[in-house]
Amino acid sequence: MARPLRRPNRERRHKPPIGCKRDRGSFDLANSGLRTVILVLFAVFFTVPLLWLVLATTKSGQQLETRAPLGWGSFHQLIGNWHRLTAFDGDAYAGWFGNTVEYAGTALVIVLLVDIPAGYGLAVSGARVRRPLLLLTLVVMLIPSFALVLPIFLEINDVHLLGNPLSLILPFSFFPFGVYVAYLHFSAATRQELLAAGRMDGCTELQVFLRIALPLAKPVVALIAFFSFVANWNNYFLPLAMLPSSDAYPLQVGLVLLPRNSPVLALGVLISILPVLLVFFVSQRYVATGLTAGSTAN
Repeated sequence: MARPLRRPNRERRHKPPIGCKRDRGSFDLANSGLRTVILVLFAVFFTVPLLWLVLATTKSGQQLETRAPLGWGSFHQLIGNWHRLTAFDGDAYAGWFGNTVEYAGTALVIVLLVDIPAGYGLAVSGARVRRPLLLLTLVVMLIPSFALVLPIFLEINDVHLLGNPLSLILPFSFFPFGVYVAYLHFSAATRQELLAAGRMDGCTELQVFLRIALPLAKPVVALIAFFSFVANWNNYFLPLAMLPSSDAYPLQVGLVLLPRNSPVLALGVLISILPVLLVFFVSQRYVATGLTAGSTAN
């Protein structure tokens, strides 16, 4: 008679001693506490200057020097600082604000009209065309922006556009980072089956882009718009070189003309931050999605 097969003895898994569990738990707790302390320190490091900036607008120049840095002034002093800011040089601040909106807003529209189709074109083009263009885009991205100020200044001067709004709008519209991000999205995050189905249904490449690819690209459009707007809004060196007249200055250059070490300057800086915060809060959902676009292929 055949003997019944014996099952091999499985090694029993030994449970770790109770002391090891306690040590591991205390180690995890220590790591968690350390992370919390580091995060709190970073939060304080970035929050305290903003809090000081807000509170500085409620003080007078003397109170700014004598009172506690994080002390509250008064609403009356805040209103007085606002009147002094709007009265500076014939309400020059409002003009600087309008100039910044014009430069950054117009350049943003051009960036979106150029970078999104360019990124899609790179994604659907052949390798022979795509590789040299991508290499050129990456090389241009590695060049520091301030290194291009002098060549751009010479070109703008040759076409007699110094002091003209186009002397800022045209350079602001040059945003190779947007082309590269759009390429990553359309090549990796967009389902190629949808694009192929549109072509099989008789759509031209332009119709495939407008009706299929572009509606799916809202996150990357928001991401490009946010970074382009912030970069142009905070640009200082290029407007300083291109605009000889203070009437055409954007905010970042005009703030230098305000009285230094004064609550008026603090109020002007605080107001200049508000549009960037507004754009971020409006587009943060799309920006968060766009930051991960292209990280995984569908």
